[in-house]
Amino acid sequence: MRITHLGHSCLLLELADTRILIDPGVFTPDLAPASDLDAIVVTHQHPDHLDQSRLPALLAANPGALLLTDPETAQIVRGLGYDVVAQDGSTRAVGAVTLRPVGEKHALINEDLPIIANVGVVVAAEGEPTLYHPGDTLAEDPGPVDVACVPLNAPWQRSREMTGYLRRLAPARAIPIHDGLLNENGRALYLSQARSLGCPDTEIVDLFATGPRVL
Repeated sequence: MRITHLGHSCLLLELADTRILIDPGVFTPDLAPASDLDAIVVTHQHPDHLDQSRLPALLAANPGALLLTDPETAQIVRGLGYDVVAQDGSTRAVGAVTLRPVGEKHALINEDLPIIANVGVVVAAEGEPTLYHPGDTLAEDPGPVDVACVPLNAPWQRSREMTGYLRRLAPARAIPIHDGLLNENGRALYLSQARSLGCPDTEIVDLFATGPRVL
């Protein structure tokens, strides 16, 4: 599995001759690498996970890609005039890769704001590591996974929840995501806490610093 962090929560995954893009949002500066896609997965409707203004160009550049979203985002996308498959709890196959949905709801931001839909995804293929992208929640249990994406910072998340998530899942590797609101100092702080206060057996693989990695 080759993983590229395109910014914030957006990842490009290449495995089993399949290319999958997850959460192309407004904090992702460049979607040019997102070509020849087989699937585009959107965990929820927030702009930092789905940039509606760039969605038409992304779909036009990838006419054969499956667009898979949570049910609420699917309604929005259909309203824009595009075909989309809504998550219904079923595992879907894209080539030799399976996309298993995890969860239903976004984490609480504030009691005065409605809780929207959020469906994370476990990406798997034979002979490849399994990867979990949670979207915007730490509450769900994806089961055993080799690689867990870990949101570093968010309005809906406290630092101790982030490190607790790492301890609970205890993956071999964790990929920091959801970092678009952090400056250099803040990002270094949260990374330090993930490494020192999370699971001691988890390697934090910072793709922002290293560039694409094969795991």
